[in-house]
Amino acid sequence: MTTKVLAIDDSRTIRNLLRVSLEGAGFEFHSACDGVEGVDIFPDVDPDVVITDINMPKMDGFGVIDSLRSGPNRTNVPILVLTTESSNDLKARARQAGATGWIVKPFDDASLVSVLRRLTGHVG
Repeated sequence: MTTKVLAIDDSRTIRNLLRVSLEGAGFEFHSACDGVEGVDIFPDVDPDVVITDINMPKMDGFGVIDSLRSGPNRTNVPILVLTTESSNDLKARARQAGATGWIVKPFDDASLVSVLRRLTGHVG
């Protein structure tokens, strides 16, 4: 069974990099260009893990985490924050909101795949 990843990022470049990296590692990749779209498609995609940026138009990553943890589509799936931000304050805020982990851009393909496999039990 293929592990499904939903990546939410307003950068087309990042979405493309994630797609190549994750599809190459055997994941089923879905993406959204902002938080609103990501939350909207979440029930249809039914992902095993979510990757979200923090700084996005319409709804930021904290809004995504809040919506997925407490909204109508409430879920316990792992949520990884992928961002250029690395401040401890933001990390703490993300953890309190319900994020599972934090990865700083630019990301290393092998490290990201390793974290996703650990979180989802996907052996690939």
